[in-house]
Amino acid sequence: MIFLASSCQKDDPVPVGEIKFSAPSNLPAPTYDFSKNEITQAGFTLGRRLFYDPIFSRDSTISCGDCHISYSAFSHVDHVTSHGIDGLLGKRNAPAVQNMAWRTSFFWDGGVPNLDLVPLNAIQNPVEMDESPAKVVQKLNRHAEYPALFKKAFPEQDTVSGATMLKALSQFMLMLVSADSRYDKFVRGETGGTFSADETAGLNLFKQKCATCHSTDLFTDQTFRNNGILDDFLNDSGRNLVSTFPNDIGKFAVPSLRNVEKTPPYMHTGKFKTLESVLDHYSSGVKDSPTLDPLLKQNGQLGIALTGSEKQQIIAFLKTLTDEDFLRDARFQKP
Repeated sequence: MIFLASSCQKDDPVPVGEIKFSAPSNLPAPTYDFSKNEITQAGFTLGRRLFYDPIFSRDSTISCGDCHISYSAFSHVDHVTSHGIDGLLGKRNAPAVQNMAWRTSFFWDGGVPNLDLVPLNAIQNPVEMDESPAKVVQKLNRHAEYPALFKKAFPEQDTVSGATMLKALSQFMLMLVSADSRYDKFVRGETGGTFSADETAGLNLFKQKCATCHSTDLFTDQTFRNNGILDDFLNDSGRNLVSTFPNDIGKFAVPSLRNVEKTPPYMHTGKFKTLESVLDHYSSGVKDSPTLDPLLKQNGQLGIALTGSEKQQIIAFLKTLTDEDFLRDARFQKP
């Protein structure tokens, strides 16, 4: 599946090069319906500008890019939870924005099933952007430059609409494909895909102890699980907030581990600052509760048995998932 567009336009202030969506050979088929929103040069360029524009927030202080930073795989690196308007703090850690074309649901509770609707949550959230989508559309239509940019990206529309605003943002996010790490080169048999003895051992351990949840080369099975970081969910019941099912209390989305080295802190609470502390949790810190994932409570024992050397080998493997080309891609930087 490939979508091509023309090369850099003269009125683009930052050269973005060729815009092409291509599904890497070691990833499954994308789930996003591109027939309803074909990626174009103009649409991508507009979406990138919107992503970094604080016009979406009530007082024009917060942009999408403030909580989703390119060099940390578009996560909010070193921030326990997202920071929003008026210095307010969100309830959850900001997840990485990468490989969105493969996601089947979004946010830690999976409350949004369609990428095109994702920005609405941040726009309307009172501790993030605290604005209404209708007012954002009004501001875009009154802007000196945006109406012409939208007309170029969506020539069938005479004015900026909520739908085209969201489609432009999706076109930018869909291009955030990370699949060129050393691990990817390894599984595709490409130059540069070599592993050390510890990395190879870590891969084998990962397959044995981690890959049930962090499955396929997306490194997530896209399910919702209680991984035992809490035993009280009064402040945030996770998937239960969406489904209302009691057996979903305390369950949160399994995140992808791509670029995990660059996206601390970890878990929906941002509780763990290092990969070492994450593995320490799984080996000796799991807390029991009625919905704890069965994989973390086998034979009457909590957690996953891991020695110190096994933890270091798994971490060595996880670092092979870092995709420097993606993190440094000039096409995705702020205009």
